[in-house]
Amino acid sequence: MFIKKLSFATSLIPLIALFYAGTAPSYAIAGDKFENRLPEDEITYFLLPDRFENGDKANDNGGLIGDRLITGFDPTSKGFYHGGDVKGLMNRLDYIKGLGATAIWVAPIFKNKPVQGPKGDESAGYHGYWITDFTTIDPHYGTEAEYKQLIEKAHNMGLKVYMDIVTNHSADIIQYKECVDKPCPYRNTNDFPKKGYTAFIPKGEENAKTPAWTNDPQYYNNRGNSEWWGESTIKGDFSGLDDFDTSNPRVISGFIDIYGTWIDKYKIDGFRIDTFKHVDSVFWQKFIPAIKARAAKNGIKNFHIFGEVAFDNPSVGTLALYTRRDKAPAVLDFSFQGTVFGVVGKNEPTDNFTLLFDSDVLYQGGYKSALTNQTFISNHDMGRLGMMLRKSLPNASNEELLARVKLANAMLMMLRGSPTIYSGDEQGFTGHGNDQAAREDMFPSKVASYNDNILLGTNATTADNNFNPSHPLYQQLKMLAQIRQSNVALKRGKQIIRKTQNGPGIFAVSRVDDLGNEIVVAFNTSDKPINENVKTNFKNKNWNDLINNGANTSDANAILQINLEPFGYAIYRAVK
Repeated sequence: MFIKKLSFATSLIPLIALFYAGTAPSYAIAGDKFENRLPEDEITYFLLPDRFENGDKANDNGGLIGDRLITGFDPTSKGFYHGGDVKGLMNRLDYIKGLGATAIWVAPIFKNKPVQGPKGDESAGYHGYWITDFTTIDPHYGTEAEYKQLIEKAHNMGLKVYMDIVTNHSADIIQYKECVDKPCPYRNTNDFPKKGYTAFIPKGEENAKTPAWTNDPQYYNNRGNSEWWGESTIKGDFSGLDDFDTSNPRVISGFIDIYGTWIDKYKIDGFRIDTFKHVDSVFWQKFIPAIKARAAKNGIKNFHIFGEVAFDNPSVGTLALYTRRDKAPAVLDFSFQGTVFGVVGKNEPTDNFTLLFDSDVLYQGGYKSALTNQTFISNHDMGRLGMMLRKSLPNASNEELLARVKLANAMLMMLRGSPTIYSGDEQGFTGHGNDQAAREDMFPSKVASYNDNILLGTNATTADNNFNPSHPLYQQLKMLAQIRQSNVALKRGKQIIRKTQNGPGIFAVSRVDDLGNEIVVAFNTSDKPINENVKTNFKNKNWNDLINNGANTSDANAILQINLEPFGYAIYRAVK
């Protein structure tokens, strides 16, 4: 039986079909407490609090008085604070939960240096990665009491909260006598074995950081700016930020205490670790076990730790190194992102997925560990998939771009890994580039270079309030989330590649849980309709169509015939 799937000209499938997806109790973990969910069970929503929602305008200046170079607040500039805060996030938890997310990854909320950078090129710490006080929340975001309330409210709603943490560096406070007011080239330990530069702290900033030990230059490498290769990737300053000597026992114990205390006080559910690859291996080999033990002591089950190991188009082997040598339980899956963009946005062979997923054996723990990796298609550093598609396919219509984004969303939600949705993607945000150009406001923006963006699936702009649950991408992700959450095979199941192509076209997999329940997911990355045979585990079997509430049947050879429209996808579950 042939059933057409999700043309980019097709309107959104009615959500009533979703109830069909969850009718078999054996596929769901009904009524399970959030603490018992495994990392691979989660659908994570990532956001920068400054760019999400402004719940309290009284904290926009962070308690500081002066112009934007003092307060860091300028909602018209993409490089300064815009006013989003913890209270605003609390007010929008229903929106996040409604999307189908089960966990929230929040960019760093620690107190930051409000403004830094050379004269004329200053920007603010709105993103949270220029920390001066590792022990408290930044006043631009609110208070510790509000943060505690956020965690409690999220937990009461069944949402986990992942804290974004930094151990590699702090804000730029330390200066070097040899190169004051100018960039400091990296000094290698072979040429400068005892020390790189003569570090000093400018007058008036001797106690700028908390805890007190973070003010002492002896706990930093002080070798100048990283060159992004060789030993400088570990010992170099990250674009001028003060680089901790993460091989130093005092630094290791200090960070275990800092982040262990956050677990004690707030009962958070996991850490996303920034700049993971720039930290000494010995640090992770001590820090990770200690943090897991601290979480266990607090009764936190399944505490999730995933590291940012950022490379341009890395191989699985490159990422897996950090799970074996450094013992990272999971990583952000940049290999997945690169492969999805390649097949969806650059017409690369769908067989590229074969190398990606066959290489899961390289991770510590093999394919089961790969299930816990955080997969994504957009992020705040590299930019949004919509932007990448627009640059890669300059002649494509907005309708085609929307269809390709929907196809990538289906891959994100149905294939192995723990999916991460970047806030704004569900509202068709595209952006103009990476970094600051990919950090648009969800609440009405005043940034001209955001407001001229052409969004996908809507006539709105970023000058509007973009919390629209009727947006076609929000609705699609909600549908896919419900299907995923109703079927254990799509969360914890083994993945079997069924069919690929040496070019654009078919990519099909089976997801099979421990009870033998099978779901077949097929994608068409080409701009032409296709009719494909896909092998399954079952002969002469009826299959439920989890998107259209229809049906299909495999033949005596266990072959399922599937029709896919351009950029379409199908999801079938074998009937028990």
